[in-house]
Amino acid sequence: MPVVIDVQVGPRFRFGQAEIANAPPAAAFERDAIETPAQIGFRPGQTARSGIINQASALSIEQWRHLSRAKAREADREVIADHGTSRLDVALTIDPGREAVYGPTRVEGSRRVDPGFIAFMADLPEGAPLDPDDIRDAQERLNRLGVFRSLRFDESAEIGPDGSLPITVRVEDRRPRSIGVGATISTIDGLGVTAFWEHRNLLGRAERLRVFAGVDGLGSIDPDDYSYSTGITFTKPGVWTPDTNFVTGLTAERLDYDTYRERTVAASAGLTQQFSRRLTGELMAQVSRSRYEDDLGTRDFTILALIGRGAYDRRNVPLDATRGYYVAAELQPFYELEFDNVAVRGTLEGRGYLSFGPDDDLTLAGRALVGSFAGASPEESPPDLLFFAGGGGSVRGYAYRSIGIENFQFEGEDVVVGGRGLFETSTELRYRVTEKWGGVGFVDTGLVTENGTLTGESDFRVGAGVGVRYYTGIGVLRADLATPVNPRDDDSYLALYIGIGQAF
Repeated sequence: MPVVIDVQVGPRFRFGQAEIANAPPAAAFERDAIETPAQIGFRPGQTARSGIINQASALSIEQWRHLSRAKAREADREVIADHGTSRLDVALTIDPGREAVYGPTRVEGSRRVDPGFIAFMADLPEGAPLDPDDIRDAQERLNRLGVFRSLRFDESAEIGPDGSLPITVRVEDRRPRSIGVGATISTIDGLGVTAFWEHRNLLGRAERLRVFAGVDGLGSIDPDDYSYSTGITFTKPGVWTPDTNFVTGLTAERLDYDTYRERTVAASAGLTQQFSRRLTGELMAQVSRSRYEDDLGTRDFTILALIGRGAYDRRNVPLDATRGYYVAAELQPFYELEFDNVAVRGTLEGRGYLSFGPDDDLTLAGRALVGSFAGASPEESPPDLLFFAGGGGSVRGYAYRSIGIENFQFEGEDVVVGGRGLFETSTELRYRVTEKWGGVGFVDTGLVTENGTLTGESDFRVGAGVGVRYYTGIGVLRADLATPVNPRDDDSYLALYIGIGQAF
């Protein structure tokens, strides 16, 4: 016998009364501000949608928690439906509870990392007012260490008589050692392969030791055309403050580009700082010894440098952003011993992302980079600190660091050197066709100037192309096909780039 279910939809109800007794006051600070019940539609005249009442209650409780009322709860709920007027009257009563301060931070589960260090890195000072933002920051800070498989913060069930609320950090350790490999492919620059070995907890306080090596240009049959790099870095987190890291390293490189060859050994040491969730900075001291071969001859340089970097990141997903922006700056004053010169090099980069459509399927992405060098002439300046453009992360369609000043006069001849000024732009229109596949069209430009201004010799190049993106659980696989719009005589007409991650 067939069964028929007849559903009578009935009229749409709207909120008549939408009240919250003991509603929390507005947040005093921007970082504590969350959505209000009214903003999600819990107010008279709005459609009484399923779930709005529960959300209004949860938001009120969360706002009270930002005011140190850790055990705020919903004490009562009254809902009256008037079918004659299609009106729903709702009255919520919130019990804020007592104010709470942090009690002792306990650590459970770790067998490899010092529990005292974990509590220090959590940075929940005993006696300070409880704030969910502090706990969120603590969780992010501990996750950045990379030593835990799982991590959870648990509050005690009750606030103590003195107003303290103990916090327990429960962790599960990851294996301390890891290895990794990566690769990039370009029809112009060849195959590049990198590999690393890493110990994430060398001395029991999340100290990180990484040994790495890489080779590029494997498309050539002549090993002299390959570029090699190797090095070792050591990072000690939690120096002075939980957000300060000490970093030191030693690297050696042999690089072969169209415009110069370089052999360098460099040692560096300095500090990195997480000022906030969005703002980071670092200050490094570096000493290096280099030899360069280019159209100006063979020259040696010994450099003492101070490198300052800062970045502000408002992207929604840093590795595959669809909204937000990113700004980074670098300043490098240095003293060169062989020629007795003082110079300074600086760059400023900005990236922006704007998406359209209900699922952000269409994304307009842009990047701009400005660089300036103030110092000695090219004959007495290291080529890698002057500016070149070209390559997969610069102007696609041209060889890496192949765009420079082509008509520089040296001993009566035109030679290619780096410039004192750089201006690069990249624009991409990205479209996500399916969950796994997407496409992109792009235009890149690069201007290298001799004097750091628009006067004097310069080289302006444009590259354009299309690409395919394959979205995986570990990142985006990228394939770009680019062509130089205004090629030089020896430029290839097509270049294919394959790598991991978006171009920017």
